[in-house]
Amino acid sequence: MKILDRYILKSFITTFATVFVILLLIFILQTVWLFISELAGRDLDFMMILKFLLFKMPSLVPLVLPLSVLLASIMTFGDLAENYEFAAMKSAGISLQRIMRGLTVFIVFLSFAAFFFANNVIPYAEYKFINFRKSIAQMKPAMAIAEGQFSDVGAYNIKVEKKSGYNGNFLTGVTIHKKINSYDGSKNVIKAKTGELVSNENSNILKLVLNDGYYYEDLVPKKYEERNKIPFAKSGFKKYIINIDLSKLNSTDQNEDQIKDTDKMLNISELLYTLDSLNANYRKDIISISDNTYLRMGMMSNKRDDKNHPSQVFKPKLLDNFPSSERAKILNMASNNVISSTFSVESYKNELFSKIETINEHWIALYEKFVIAIACLLMFFIGAPLGAIIRKGGLGLPIVFAMTIFIIFHFVNTFGKKVAQENEITPFLGCWLSTFILMPLAILLTYRATNDIGLINIDSIMAPFQKLFKKLFPSQN
Repeated sequence: MKILDRYILKSFITTFATVFVILLLIFILQTVWLFISELAGRDLDFMMILKFLLFKMPSLVPLVLPLSVLLASIMTFGDLAENYEFAAMKSAGISLQRIMRGLTVFIVFLSFAAFFFANNVIPYAEYKFINFRKSIAQMKPAMAIAEGQFSDVGAYNIKVEKKSGYNGNFLTGVTIHKKINSYDGSKNVIKAKTGELVSNENSNILKLVLNDGYYYEDLVPKKYEERNKIPFAKSGFKKYIINIDLSKLNSTDQNEDQIKDTDKMLNISELLYTLDSLNANYRKDIISISDNTYLRMGMMSNKRDDKNHPSQVFKPKLLDNFPSSERAKILNMASNNVISSTFSVESYKNELFSKIETINEHWIALYEKFVIAIACLLMFFIGAPLGAIIRKGGLGLPIVFAMTIFIIFHFVNTFGKKVAQENEITPFLGCWLSTFILMPLAILLTYRATNDIGLINIDSIMAPFQKLFKKLFPSQN
């Protein structure tokens, strides 16, 4: 390695390491602030809090690493240009491509390291982080319920407005949704003014005592035409006790892993295997739902006999064979069947859409492992030529450009993944949309920096207006 390459590489690595550490600390504080408020004052020792932070750090790298590369590139090349070191290199016959060669090799290795990190370290850290939070909830059941949001506790989703008491056992403004395994759309909701969590380390039962509240339960009539009225039952109570079974939670210790099935915890091979199973199950569900729909509507036999007995498929004057007293009953029965079939189709539609969302989430998790690697290369080829063009180093103008570009990248990336998850666009396009948008910018900046063209050529912009001015006012020339 030549002296020039070592000098540029040393300058870049020093800036990159400093920026990376600072940004990582900022993102850690911003991300885990809510969790820290839940951990504080709960008799957790320093090592448990430290493990909590260490397990969370790797998931922040996909955000911090591209921004660090972008900012370090702008600052490094901006310093070289501002101190006329680029001018000295160019006067010696060294082009920008030659100056960037050593750093390009480093960024390529960094991209491969980012891919390895995203494929191996981040899934493992996410796996340990979620299980570690689960183990904390086991040792401190009151911590399983967060203020202002629904928390999954056993067979209930619980939301409280405020927690008080030394261990957060006293609850105010309690709303509980009870999970029911049914497809009829029924819901059970419990609301109470106050509540208290009563637990015992030697017991597997978490007792939730509710005071001054109401119990709502949806009623599902047998007749489908009456379901549109949405009937429900309501009862009030002064005291209501819910026993939550924690036997499965308390039977495990802090180091035992329980949660395994999430897309963020899987590497590429595991994601591909899971996707294959999910797609196979999805196709089976479609076939099963279609067959059930045909059977429910009485169409299967007609479908099979369509070729041999086409006259049985449709009889325009079928009601003429029945007396008038029976026609109303037949029409009413047909109407009920239509309502029932419509309700079933809507339920099947929601079920299939949920499965599609799960499949898309796994595809997004798969593509994200490649996006972080390409993002490092993309940000370098945006930041390096941009720093050479603006000729400003330090923490002023480079931060403005870096944050603007990164906000665009992050916003488009988040928007694309959200739209892809809802199946509006393909997961491939949703994950790579930000790269496709910023890649022309990287090519343009590299071209302009290589040919010593400024960021904005004022003369080329003003030339059409000057020609127009000369035509309109020839006497002023």
